[in-house]
Amino acid sequence: MKLGMFDRTLLAAALSATALAGTAGMVRAQEKSQQDQQEEKRRQRQQQEQQRQERLQAQQQQRQQERQQREQNQAARQQEQQQKQQQQQQRQQQPQAQQQERQQQRQQAEQQRQQRLQAEQQQRQQERLQRELSQAARQQELQQQRQQERLQREQAQQQNQQAQQAQRAPRQPERVPQAEAQQVQKLRLPEARQQQLIQEQQRRSEQYARELQQTEQQAQQRAAALQQQRRLAQYRYQQRYVQRLRQQQRLAAERARYYNYGQDPYFYSAPIYQYSRNGRYYDTNQYGADLLGQGVNNGYEEGYLAGQADRQDGWRSGYRDSYAYQDANYGYNGFYVPQNDYNYYFREGFQRGYDDGYYGRSQYGRSYNGTYEILANLLAQILNLRSLR
Repeated sequence: MKLGMFDRTLLAAALSATALAGTAGMVRAQEKSQQDQQEEKRRQRQQQEQQRQERLQAQQQQRQQERQQREQNQAARQQEQQQKQQQQQQRQQQPQAQQQERQQQRQQAEQQRQQRLQAEQQQRQQERLQRELSQAARQQELQQQRQQERLQREQAQQQNQQAQQAQRAPRQPERVPQAEAQQVQKLRLPEARQQQLIQEQQRRSEQYARELQQTEQQAQQRAAALQQQRRLAQYRYQQRYVQRLRQQQRLAAERARYYNYGQDPYFYSAPIYQYSRNGRYYDTNQYGADLLGQGVNNGYEEGYLAGQADRQDGWRSGYRDSYAYQDANYGYNGFYVPQNDYNYYFREGFQRGYDDGYYGRSQYGRSYNGTYEILANLLAQILNLRSLR
């Protein structure tokens, strides 16, 4: 059936409209599809972002947990280390406490030993002083006996001479008593000289007592230095030496207070020896010579003990460094000879005794009944006494 022109136009328009409508629908469908895709992509991105945020939060939480765990572990290690340190300190404190206790016990034992040694030394010193006093008394008695015997012999000889002279010259009997008086007078010092010696002795005793008091401070300073140097043997020796000096000082003070000079033959005995020191010569009697010899022996014994102490401490040899050598007063009673003379002979013996004690030998002396004495021939050589008769 043939369409007319109008119909074909309408059909074409309808077809065109249909085509346009289909195209618009397709366009809208495409746009909707694109929107859907974009929405999907946006949702996907949001999900991915949310997942990323969740992963980050999870990682952050994990790191925080790990950090907290590390902090807890570190705190645990620190606590454990503190416990170990406390345990170590406790272990260290225990030996230190034990060591301090042992050290205190050793110190107490050492103090007790020193006290025993000092007591023994004091006892020996007292015995030695008693022996010296007894020996001095015996020497005085022997000297008096010898003088009396000599006087008796001289008197007997004078009587024989008087008898013979009386037989030869009976008309001159008045000269016999005068000769006898002159001979007796020669045996004793004049009264004026005796009083002069007594006055010199009193001044010497006072000076000696003052010097003994001054040495106390020097001894304390020297003892402190020995303790710092850890020279224990030398410290103990010096303490004993100072203790004996104190006792000697007390005895000297008592002796000077109650001493009877009139009964001491030293003050009326004429000099019989001469000794030299520093180019000068001095006269003395038997009592002064005996004291000088005793000074040499005292010096030798003290030097031997001082040298022995330095050897025990492992200290270098040096007798001049010893307080006893510098003091040189032990055994001096303030009588019979000047203090400087006694000090000189004490140091002569000390030097030789120190060498023997330090090197453990007996070159200059020997041990006798627990004491140390210088050899007799060396003593005579050091004193070098010359007889005045």
